[in-house]
Amino acid sequence: MRDSARDHEAGPLMATATASIPAAATAACCAPLGAASLSDAEAGATARLFKALADPHRVKIVNLLATSPDPVCVCEFTGPLGLSQPTVSHHLKKLVAVGLLRREQRGTWAYYSLNRDALGQLAGVVDLQGGSL
Repeated sequence: MRDSARDHEAGPLMATATASIPAAATAACCAPLGAASLSDAEAGATARLFKALADPHRVKIVNLLATSPDPVCVCEFTGPLGLSQPTVSHHLKKLVAVGLLRREQRGTWAYYSLNRDALGQLAGVVDLQGGSL
């Protein structure tokens, strides 16, 4: 078959196929966003929280603190994490800086606990219960 004959045959079929789709059907698939969007400042703050959690050791620290009823001494993290105390302190400092943890000085040791407000902010951003999948 020649190219011009093939183009002639395909042309009307394409026009018929696109013309037969009602305009309402194409718009019906798009549901409006149900939740209010974050402001630029809120999105930036939330991104910093997620960035701090991008390290597996920091996720483990948050998990360890979430399962502890009391604040935890920096020295208690070295064993479970398999890291030296200075490295653990570095990770804790990053988590405190973004507001995920609270730090309390007791003599020469620092004790850490979760900042439940910051965790609530993260939970609100990733809450899938309000939406439908």
